[in-house]
Formats: sequence, C-alpha cells, structure tokens
Amino acid sequence: MKKSLLHAFLFTALFQLGSYPGLAWDYEGHRLVNQLALASLPTNFPSFVREPAAAERVAFLAGEPDRWRNTQDLPLKHLQEPDHYIDLEELGDYGLKPEMLPVFRYDFVAELALIRKAHPEKFPEPDAANNQAHLHGLVGLLPWAITENYGKLKSGFSCLKTFQEDGGTADEIANAQANIIYIMGVMGHYAGDASQPLHTTIHHHGWIGENPHHYSTSRGFHSWIDGGFFNKIGGAKAREMEGKLRPAQLVTINNRTARPEEMFQAVMAFIVEQHKLVEPLYKLDKEGKLSGEGEAGVEGRAFLEGQLMKSGQMLGDIWYSAWQQAPPDTFLKAQLAKRKR
Repeated sequence: MKKSLLHAFLFTALFQLGSYPGLAWDYEGHRLVNQLALASLPTNFPSFVREPAAAERVAFLAGEPDRWRNTQDLPLKHLQEPDHYIDLEELGDYGLKPEMLPVFRYDFVAELALIRKAHPEKFPEPDAANNQAHLHGLVGLLPWAITENYGKLKSGFSCLKTFQEDGGTADEIANAQANIIYIMGVMGHYAGDASQPLHTTIHHHGWIGENPHHYSTSRGFHSWIDGGFFNKIGGAKAREMEGKLRPAQLVTINNRTARPEEMFQAVMAFIVEQHKLVEPLYKLDKEGKLSGEGEAGVEGRAFLEGQLMKSGQMLGDIWYSAWQQAPPDTFLKAQLAKRKR
C-alpha cells in the first residue's frame, strides 16, 4: 500500500512539473485529459479528489471504457461501443439535425428504428456476420454518454453532501467519495473522445466516398491521430497546456450559464464544433504537418494539443457543474433522520 501511494504521489508530481509525456487519445492521452481537468478545478472544489491516490485513480479510470472494448463479449460491446462516437453526417440520412435530437438515448434509438422501418430502401439490412453486436444503425451515442454521466456525478455529490451534513458515518462518506472518483474518471474518457474530430464523423478511419481533395483513405489514420503522432515526436507539452487552462466554471451555452437540464444541448454544441475540424485535420495530414518528420512535420502539434485541452477544460467544467448543481438527496436525508431517531 505504501509503495503504491508513493508511486501515485511521484506520478502526480511529475505531471505537475510537465515532464510526463502525454500521448493523444490512446490511454496516455485520455489520462492527460483527466489530469488537465483536475488541474482546472478551483481551490474550493472538494479537496479529496486532489489526494495523490485519488488523482491517480481518476487518471487511471480514463482508460476504463477502452478496456471494456478489449473483450469479445457481445452484450458489452453492444452496450458501450456506440458511447465513444457519433457520426454526425448519418443524421442527414435520417432527416435529423443535431439540434433536433431528444435528450433521452432510447427515444433517439427508437426514432432511428422507426425511420429505418419506414424507408427500407434507404437502409438495407447489414450482413449478419458484420453486425454480430447489433451496432448497425445506431449512429453513435457519445453525447448521451457524457450527459448521463453528468447526472450520475450529480447524484454522487448529492449523496456525499447529505452524508457530510446529516450524520453519515466515516465509512459512508469514504464510499461516497470513492463513487465520485469512479464516475469522474470514467466519464473523462467520453469527454476526451468528444474533442477528437474523428469520433464525430463517418470519415473516422480514412476518408470515404467522394474525395475531390484526395485526403488520406488509410484505415490507420485514426490510430495515428490517437497516439502515433505524439508517440513519434515525444509527447504533448503537458506543462504548457496546463498553464493555458482557465479555472473550471459552470458549463455555458450560447454565452450564458447552462441550466442543468440543458447539459445535453451544451455537450451536443461542443461536439458539433469539433466536427467542423474534421476536414482541417485531414488537410493538416495532406500537407505533411502531422508526419512527425522535420520542422514542418510537427506543425500539427498545436492543433492536437488544442483538442486535448478542449476536452480537459470541458470536463473540468462538467465536474464543477455537477458539484455546484447537485440537488439535495431528500430520500437519503429522511433515512438518516430515521436512523438518528
């Protein structure tokens, strides 16, 4: 235990000094997004998340959703694979726009199914061998994954506040804190996915369809952006990125504070903005600015570091909003009152 706590402390210290070579959206990059979010939290945010073991746990859990992808278990694959992306171009095939989407994931899934059933000529059934997990036609559920985890985190903070204010035991408080750390860490993965432009598009593994500008069609393009580029050039400049962060604040939408019930719309707006960068990303690659070779080959670094920072900043804002907007847990309050009596 002492050795593992020492390791966590040393890792945190190294990150704060900027000597940790963060990669892009592979595991190391997702860790970096969570660490940037932690660095953005104001000093009045609950301090337990900054303890070395907690900070390491939050960073480690950034990779958890990708670990779930390492199994061939089809129910798990069906459940969580679509949470990593949303192919916005496919919405047009259904006559939908981002601003039209329902805030409930199953309403969205049902709407897609009804449209496919009404227009079978537009949506032919896929080959069963290539659709074993029944993922075809789901478009992607990334904004729902982020929004739902915001709700879970609010619930966690509601529980913690109630235990702290109404007589929870030390074990109950510690368990509530552990739950919060778990949700913070896991949801960070999806926030990281949201700023990777290739997680918002049908062109996720190379350009498909009409290609007048001759962008890369390599299926390895995604993995190069996710980690290959940063791995080749020695990592992201974590210390510089941390220094550019502003303190976390309540999530905004249309230049005003978003109400808790508007979190889905705020997340969707963020994803739409990253989708606008799909073609500029391919253009950087075409111009050789993401090759990692020579001076010109690292010019794309600023673009990718900027995307990582966007995720870290947004994630910090969502964590902060969940803490600030957590409502009273009236049921738990009543139960604790009964226990006192």
